[in-house]
Amino acid sequence: MAEVRTKHRHRRALLAAAGAASLVTLSLVSVPAAHAGAPTLSNACEHRNNNTYAKLLECVTLEGVMRHLRAFQAIADANDDEIYPGSRIAGTEGYDRSADYVAGLLRKAGYQVTVQEFEFLFQFPAVLRQLTPVDEEYPTVAFIGSGGGDVTGTVIPVDLALDDPATSTSGCEAEDFASADWSGDSDIALIQRGACVFADKVANAQAAGAEAVIIFNQGDAPTNDRQGLVIGTLGDFVADIPVVGASFAQGQALAQPGSTAHVHVLEPEPRTTVNVIAEKPGKNRNNVVMAGAHLDSVDGPGINDNGSGAAALLEVALMMANLKPENTLRFAWWGAEESGLVGSTAYVESLSPAELDKIALYMNYDMVGSPNYIFMIYDADESTFPAPVPVPPGSAAIEDVYESYYTMIGEPYDDTEFSGRSDYEAFILAGIPSSGLFTGAEQIKTEQQQAIWGGVAGEQFDPCYHLACDDIDNIDVHALEVNSDLIAFAMLTFAYSTESVNGVPGKKVPGPPVHLPPPAGPQGTFVEGDGGHGPGLVTS
Repeated sequence: MAEVRTKHRHRRALLAAAGAASLVTLSLVSVPAAHAGAPTLSNACEHRNNNTYAKLLECVTLEGVMRHLRAFQAIADANDDEIYPGSRIAGTEGYDRSADYVAGLLRKAGYQVTVQEFEFLFQFPAVLRQLTPVDEEYPTVAFIGSGGGDVTGTVIPVDLALDDPATSTSGCEAEDFASADWSGDSDIALIQRGACVFADKVANAQAAGAEAVIIFNQGDAPTNDRQGLVIGTLGDFVADIPVVGASFAQGQALAQPGSTAHVHVLEPEPRTTVNVIAEKPGKNRNNVVMAGAHLDSVDGPGINDNGSGAAALLEVALMMANLKPENTLRFAWWGAEESGLVGSTAYVESLSPAELDKIALYMNYDMVGSPNYIFMIYDADESTFPAPVPVPPGSAAIEDVYESYYTMIGEPYDDTEFSGRSDYEAFILAGIPSSGLFTGAEQIKTEQQQAIWGGVAGEQFDPCYHLACDDIDNIDVHALEVNSDLIAFAMLTFAYSTESVNGVPGKKVPGPPVHLPPPAGPQGTFVEGDGGHGPGLVTS
């Protein structure tokens, strides 16, 4: 774990902006009281109405968030699931205990807690082993929508582009399969990512007669996210044959003449899991401010993805438990996000049109403490990236709050594509204004980004993204603390007024006012790609 910083200029800047000079003498170091040599504020924080920016941010501490992350780590460590031991994957005991932990603390704090059950398809581990000309097993994951099967046979490359710039349309057209013989009983199509959605590539391979598909990453530039293992979804398409992912380097190896391989995917199994929803009614029951974070992991404890967002949101909710807000507050911890955004989609689909109309906005927190972080905000105003999904009116006003806060505390930030690749997708498709925070996944940090945010150029923002090493040491505590405070700041802001988002008048936040400066603007460090490649499963 990175060393806990003892200088918190963002907290001092906020206190100064609030005109709360008398509070500056309080401890500004978010470490356990035993280490700080000062009495703990936690008891007071849990029982008082933290209705000002200064009081709330005093109480939302790094140690409070880390306490939840350590609990998630312990839950994962105790999970002896036969298939996914040491994890918090939806459908396992590790996830169920995580949901119990969150729900229990929220009930104790006085929230109205709903545990919503829903069904999803539980994916079993997949196998990808090259047999010739080398014998090696590769890390892999079955695509969401993959069929089951156990295939050992010849690997047939499909219109690959392995040389720089590796711009590939592999498998996008039925004609791409015409030059090979697919009449065998065990033909494995080797397809490169790029140019069209995965579902089209797999549908074409299946129609040509392939018995299995390997989709490997594109490798079109050494500094983007298209090098490592690709983990994706086929969307609404359900394949009859197994479909697994591979890295660009593995695709190169599998493309060698005479290559044979073994692909094994078990049929997914229907299982039941839960969302945890906590609500605090406000004076206005018809104007709901909502924030969410997914609670499940992919492999291992999932401490950054997405224990970081889940823990930060939980600590904020607990510290706001005694608030008497103008607007109704609703917090959500989503299940089965890593299985295709299933939990959040099930929730939105369960609401009536009238209930959806009450939701003023939704804020999403997925990976907010990446170890090689940069601070990013969903680009709702499309100032850097054209959005491939609809951006509901009012979303940019949420982005503005995030940007102005980073500007106020002197933290540089950048845009990340408003892609819908996390749990805000169902909300934006329902027309609900949304935005969120992100600190990076598989994208490679550039030298320019290193100069601005520190860290290590040439490595992923999160080197343990979707891997078992995403544990308690896979967190940058500075990024986590800054974003935990920002999550609290935004929630308190909209708890009193959403007028900037949906036109519903409210009230000023009590206490000395905080005057947010105009946003400094994104750093503009993404000259290609999609701006950090937001968390979640890719479709193309």
